[in-house]
Amino acid sequence: MGQEIGGVGGGGNRASLGARRGRVYAAIPMPDSTLPATADIHALRAEIDRLDDAMHDLLMQRADVVARLAASRAKGQGPALRPGREAVILRRLLGRHQGALPRAALFRLWRELLAATTAMQAPLGVAAALDGPGVEVLRQHFGLASPIAIVADAPAMLAAMAAGSSALGALPWPSATARWWTSLDPGHAFITARLPFFGAGPGPVALLSPTPPDPSGDDATLLRLPAEGAAAALQAAGLTPTTLIVAGDHALAELPGFHMDRHDLGMPLGAFALPLTA
Repeated sequence: MGQEIGGVGGGGNRASLGARRGRVYAAIPMPDSTLPATADIHALRAEIDRLDDAMHDLLMQRADVVARLAASRAKGQGPALRPGREAVILRRLLGRHQGALPRAALFRLWRELLAATTAMQAPLGVAAALDGPGVEVLRQHFGLASPIAIVADAPAMLAAMAAGSSALGALPWPSATARWWTSLDPGHAFITARLPFFGAGPGPVALLSPTPPDPSGDDATLLRLPAEGAAAALQAAGLTPTTLIVAGDHALAELPGFHMDRHDLGMPLGAFALPLTA
């Protein structure tokens, strides 16, 4: 029979009292013999240190490759950010991921890495006409160190991009009420991403860049066309929009796929990699 150890009045007295009253007190569990011994813990910590060093070495090698890419100017002028390329990387890593590390943690690690190495290649300032939750979406995407300038509205954001004080811009996602898209000139800025890219959160937020979007393999295109006859024109072209927004004389169609060449129907305002769910 188990005996209670310790307690008020002494363990032995209490055990005797319990026995006299017909009660059985369970014994307090002793330390689990299956837990790692001190030597085992030291060995596991040493293995973690070795893995940390190996990962750090690979991070430094990756940064060196990025630096050589930036020095070669193979990516041309303008912001180094390529949301389509980043989407390909993140989808591949999330697709191959397994084990105890949460997918959200893996995504957060690589977002910080991508933001840091992109900033190595060219300035990554963002002019944002957003409220607090929208700014938080940007912080999560670009990392805590990325400079974000809050501006009053869409014209101020576009002016900051034109003046070169911000490489990128951010606005609320285009809608029937957020009508900044009706006057957007793709010669100056393209919609290149819908944020957040992974999981739920406030938003969505439209990321704008002077560099045209690049396909990721699973994309959608935003096409502005005249409101009158918009649905019929899209149907005649064999395109079925995911959404069709009308604001005054303009319509905005979200088309599955990458259709930045469809100037015959209207004005492509940009394209974006379809976000992933957590």
